[in-house]
Amino acid sequence: MAALFHLWPAKPFRRSFPTDSTTKVSWDDPPETRVQIRRYFYAEHWKIGTIAQALNVHPDTVRRAIEQEAFLRLQVFPAEQAQVDWAYFGSVMVGRAKRQLSCFVMTLSWSRALYLEFFFDQTTENFLRGHVRAFQDWSGAPRVILYDNLKSAVLERRGNQIHFNPRLLELAADYHFAPRPCQVRAGNQKGRVERAIRYVRDSFWAGRVFTTLAECNRQALAWRDEVAHQRHWPDDSARSVAQAFAEEQPRLLPLPLHPFNTDRIEPVRSRKTIYVHFDLNDYSIPPEAVGRPLTLAASDTEVRILDGAAEIARHPRSYDRQKSILDPAHQEALLRTKRKALHQTRAGRLALTVPESEDLLERAFAQGESAATQTSQLLRLLDLYGVAALRRAIREALERNTPRASSVAFLLRRHQRSAPLPALDLSRHPEAQALDVRPHDLETYDELAHPHDDESEQ
Repeated sequence: MAALFHLWPAKPFRRSFPTDSTTKVSWDDPPETRVQIRRYFYAEHWKIGTIAQALNVHPDTVRRAIEQEAFLRLQVFPAEQAQVDWAYFGSVMVGRAKRQLSCFVMTLSWSRALYLEFFFDQTTENFLRGHVRAFQDWSGAPRVILYDNLKSAVLERRGNQIHFNPRLLELAADYHFAPRPCQVRAGNQKGRVERAIRYVRDSFWAGRVFTTLAECNRQALAWRDEVAHQRHWPDDSARSVAQAFAEEQPRLLPLPLHPFNTDRIEPVRSRKTIYVHFDLNDYSIPPEAVGRPLTLAASDTEVRILDGAAEIARHPRSYDRQKSILDPAHQEALLRTKRKALHQTRAGRLALTVPESEDLLERAFAQGESAATQTSQLLRLLDLYGVAALRRAIREALERNTPRASSVAFLLRRHQRSAPLPALDLSRHPEAQALDVRPHDLETYDELAHPHDDESEQ
């Protein structure tokens, strides 16, 4: 369930004060009073009467301090506050996918130091990533962060009660900052981040050319360091924003030991193929994981698939659409599985050892032959003549357009008859080499060849 965040702090101790108009604070009084009034009203959301009682001033003084926006400036302390907002920068094509380009901007209210990063959408995960990377970039976090009614921050608002996004509250608990919403129709409360966004549009974005999101963000941070942080600090033109930030940075809250996990987590399952679907694309998994419930964890650069706590696949994330991101190891494992299954059948054994047999069987079946009978005959020929001879005979039968096992058998017998007899090799029969053969007189063979020569002469 969404956490309920109450805007109203405990009411301060009430003090009585005269109601005569002579008690009004004049505009010559110290500005700290006006700053405190505006802080109680805009940041703490106290009522006018409560502020008047707390500061012992007339309610009209409180109203005047609140309404004089054109002449009064928000006063904050170093490392006290930051302001956050999204800025939309149009759409871009990534392959065949149309993506919405948005810029996450966070600015420190005192020094005006910036962090900016472009993303392809304004999801909660990217909103949290922007915070984490800003804190890492600054090596610290502010104590309070102001938001308007961003969907990434505020789920629901009813009067002065807020349902903050639970993930944002988890992030705030990890980094020890307090999320604060701006009042409705009080855009001036986050004027510093809005001015920063205008500055990004006018100074950085105008005429900018880039080919990848990573290159865009690299250029953005280079511009931030070389241009935005080198400008004059609004509170003292003798100093730069970078110098003011150098003073503010040591006062930021220290970071936790481990960064907050901003991955998108969702259950996935593949019922038939070795792919799971995520954000317009398909990512491969090992064949043995098909059909099992799995967990997908996606960062902005990687997609990981988990089986329980074990990671079984990791891919670079694609922002294209209808792409199949395949790990070659998953494909090879699938082929091994198929080969093993084929070897368990007679037809599979024939197809793997003699690939040409598939074409012959298909054409024989089209001519009315039984596929089972043809397969059995070809397997017998495989055992009799071997792989090489059978493949040669099948190719010849296909060329002759006689796609039948009987034709293959005829060709095998013909090739066997025409083949020369191999030389007798006695190397494997040492007993034959040890035989002693007694030579005979050649006249003996002449007598055998001409047994009646003497009789004809007589």
